[in-house]
Amino acid sequence: MLRRDVLKLAGAGLATVAVGRTAFAETTPPPVPTPFDFNLDVPTDNRDAFIAWMEKNRGEKTDFLRQRYDRYQALIHNRDIWDKPDMRAFLMTPREEFCLKQNWSRAYEHAFLDIGFGVTISGPHLVGRMTSNLNVAKGDNVLEIGTGSGYQSAYLAHLTDKVHTIEIIKPLAERTRATYDGLIARGYSEFKNVSTKNADGYYGWEEAAPFDKIIVTCGIDHVPPPLLQQLKPGGIMCIPVGPPGAQHVLKVEKTVEADNTITVKRRDIFDGKIVPFVPFTKLEGDGIKGTHNQ
Repeated sequence: MLRRDVLKLAGAGLATVAVGRTAFAETTPPPVPTPFDFNLDVPTDNRDAFIAWMEKNRGEKTDFLRQRYDRYQALIHNRDIWDKPDMRAFLMTPREEFCLKQNWSRAYEHAFLDIGFGVTISGPHLVGRMTSNLNVAKGDNVLEIGTGSGYQSAYLAHLTDKVHTIEIIKPLAERTRATYDGLIARGYSEFKNVSTKNADGYYGWEEAAPFDKIIVTCGIDHVPPPLLQQLKPGGIMCIPVGPPGAQHVLKVEKTVEADNTITVKRRDIFDGKIVPFVPFTKLEGDGIKGTHNQ
C-alpha cells in the first residue's frame, strides 16, 4: 500500500470517527467512581452481581455490561479465557470505547469490526485466547505490535502495569492515544499503564526492551528477528504466522540453555485452524505496505 493510499484512508477514517466521537462527547458519562487497582474484587461468577458492581464502581452503562458478560460466558465456554486475572481483565475492559459509534451495538459480537483507516478491531474470542496464552502477570513488561483501536492494550493494562504498543499509521496512532487520554481523564487510571509509539513495529521497541511477553496483531510469514531478540529468555510471544489471509496463531516460547544455546518452541493455539489476519505493516522506502489488525 502506497503512502498516498494510506493518507486517503486516514482522511476517510478521521471523517468517520469525528462524527462518532463528537456524538459520544455529548453523552460522556460522569467520572469513574472507583479508580483501578489490581486488587479490585470484580464479581465474575454472577451476571447480576457483576453488573451491579460495575455500575456502582465504574459507572458504566447497563446495556453494554449485559452484552460484555454474555460474551464473557461464551469465551469461558469456548476455552478462550480460563484463569481469574484474564476473566477480570476481559470483564473490566470497555470494548465499546474502542469501537466506532456506528458499531456500538455490535461491540460484543464475535466479529471483526471496522475502525477506519482500512483496519479492524479483532473479535473478543481471538483477543481473549491470544492474551490468555501469554499468561501475563503484574510487573511483566509487555509489547504489542499493532495498536489499532487500542482494545488489546487496554485489556493488557488490567493485567500488568507495563504495556508498550506500537502503531505505524500515524493518524490512527494519534487517535488511539487521544482515546486513552480521554479515558484517563474520566478516571480509567489503568490506562496510564499504556505507553504508545508511532513507528515500524517490525523492529520492536529497543529502548523499552527486553520484554517478558510480546503480542503481534497482524499476519506475517515469519517471526521478526528483532522481536525474538527483544524477548527475554523464558518469554512468550503470540503471533499470527503464514501466507496472506491464511495464518496460524503461534505461541512462541524462547529459552536459553546452560551453554547459551537459544531454543524456540512453537505451538498453534488454535490446533491447526487458519485465522486470517490483515498483513503486517512495514515501511518500504517512502511507502507503507500492509495494515494492522487490532
